[in-house]
Amino acid sequence: MTRKTVTEQYPDAQPDLPPRTRGVIGLFEENCTVCMLCARECPDWCIYIDSHKETVPAAAPGGRERSRNVLDRFAIDFALCMYCGICIEVCPFDALFWSPEFEYAETDIRELTHERDKLREWMWTVPAPPALDPGAEEPKEIAAARKTAEKLAAARTTPETETAPATQDTQAGRATPPGPDNPQGGGA
Repeated sequence: MTRKTVTEQYPDAQPDLPPRTRGVIGLFEENCTVCMLCARECPDWCIYIDSHKETVPAAAPGGRERSRNVLDRFAIDFALCMYCGICIEVCPFDALFWSPEFEYAETDIRELTHERDKLREWMWTVPAPPALDPGAEEPKEIAAARKTAEKLAAARTTPETETAPATQDTQAGRATPPGPDNPQGGGA
């Protein structure tokens, strides 16, 4: 409020964007398993996916053949997309990422449907994830796993409590099991 406003001279000067800017969605095709979660969760239905099944031969002799989905088409219609990011959040295999690129305007609205080749090109503009904050709280999952590991390590290092075996009867030379008359077991 104390400074004069300055108009940024875009496109001569590129704007300084925040690190988590939502521009366009990039596709890392190698991670996509065609699970269709992104298309099902999209509130605008702007993601189009086509695939086919392919049979993979057995890896070992005597094994069985497997089938896997092969991606034929992955397209996002950015004319419909509302940039909510649900598709990126629900992707279990990290195949979709936000790119800060925002310069993809077209003269024809039909050209705003980006096919997988174009989405793959946007992946090169995705920034690296930020480094973990050293002062941040440890994630709950890691804390729970660490506690479990410490409990297992402690159980291994402590000597196992030995159960009292039936004592030898000194006169008969045989073991006497514990019973209602003799809770300790052993001979009389």
